[in-house]
Amino acid sequence: MPRFITTWLITAVSLLITTYIIPGFKVESVAAAVIAAVVIGLVSAIVRPVLFLLTLPITILTLGLFSFVVNALTIWVASAFSPGFEIEGFLPALLGSLVLSVVSGFLNGLFGKDD
Repeated sequence: MPRFITTWLITAVSLLITTYIIPGFKVESVAAAVIAAVVIGLVSAIVRPVLFLLTLPITILTLGLFSFVVNALTIWVASAFSPGFEIEGFLPALLGSLVLSVVSGFLNGLFGKDD
């Protein structure tokens, strides 16, 4: 359970950092970031696998690059269900998903280690 909470908080902090880097990617408060982190986790667990399977042929044709689009759509869908978390278009969703992945990976490397 502590690993889940650490990952959840790292995602929330990553969302706040991404907000400052990407214009059009907005999180109103820390509470909104925490809620958005939960929603992103749920959408990634439920919607993303379905999207991945539906877009598998084009993902193979683009040598995996279309998976960036799937990630952006996942984040965009999550913003529709999260109060206080807004993405103003597809390009901010795409850039935001890339920055969010990099920041989350960096923070997980620093703080997400198992003892």
